[in-house]
Amino acid sequence: MPPIHLSPADPPERHAAARRSTWVSVWVNLLLTAAQLVIGLLAHSQALVADAIHSLSDLISDAVVLLANKHSAKAPDADHPYGHLRFETAATLGIGALLMLVGLGMVWGSIRRLEDPSLIAVVHVSALYVALLALLAKEGLFHYLLKVAQRVRSTMLVANAWHARSDAASSLVVALGVAANLAGVPLADPLAALVVGLMIIRMGWKFSWQAFNDLVDRAADSDTELAIRERIVSTPGVRGIHDLRTRKMGDMIWVEVDIEMDGQLTIEAGHAIAVAARERVMADLPVLDVMTHFDPV
Repeated sequence: MPPIHLSPADPPERHAAARRSTWVSVWVNLLLTAAQLVIGLLAHSQALVADAIHSLSDLISDAVVLLANKHSAKAPDADHPYGHLRFETAATLGIGALLMLVGLGMVWGSIRRLEDPSLIAVVHVSALYVALLALLAKEGLFHYLLKVAQRVRSTMLVANAWHARSDAASSLVVALGVAANLAGVPLADPLAALVVGLMIIRMGWKFSWQAFNDLVDRAADSDTELAIRERIVSTPGVRGIHDLRTRKMGDMIWVEVDIEMDGQLTIEAGHAIAVAARERVMADLPVLDVMTHFDPV
């Protein structure tokens, strides 16, 4: 996915947008889960039931997102002096782990049916209609959630959006599997469920690994660090910098840097230069704060 070049959104706007978009996702997934589960059982489609379980996992992940959104909006306190932004990262890690568990369950169920073809039933055509409806609904939900995530710069919402995209992809596979089953290829339905499970495992691993790295203080990417460096060095009065360090704090970045200044400056003048450099960095980059130490040169 290409980088998002936007000004950081105001925190209240971020959390309000996250809450609204997630509730939309909740209602869409609630309706789809009910339709897929009922029709999947009645139409004897393992793939559609697997997709229903996938939609149910979305409801659980939506609940995680809503909970994390509530906690990450809290101001810093005595126990969390840096704020609560990493609740979003922890939520992303939880969504990833949930996806992997759901995917493993699907793969196991599919393998059992492929080993014993007598467990495979002929699928009713109603399963195909529901699979196509789910495909359209989930693809539309993906575009909606991703648009909101890009506007407010939230990796947690990006994770939830791509979760919806994985659902759309799985619904496409399910539709193809059901169609093939109806055309006289009974193994197509459990094979479709197997593919869906593998797709979910892959997506879950990706989100879990990224979130884990952020939780263990991964630095910002090299382009962002270069942008930070350029803004500080270009500040009037700054002679140079060293020991630039960054770490992810949710969707924001915490910066520490030593700024080199004229050794003849007063403390007041040096402080003013450091404040100006900090403001330049925070003006248009997703930086939570810049801790500075100035050295005389």
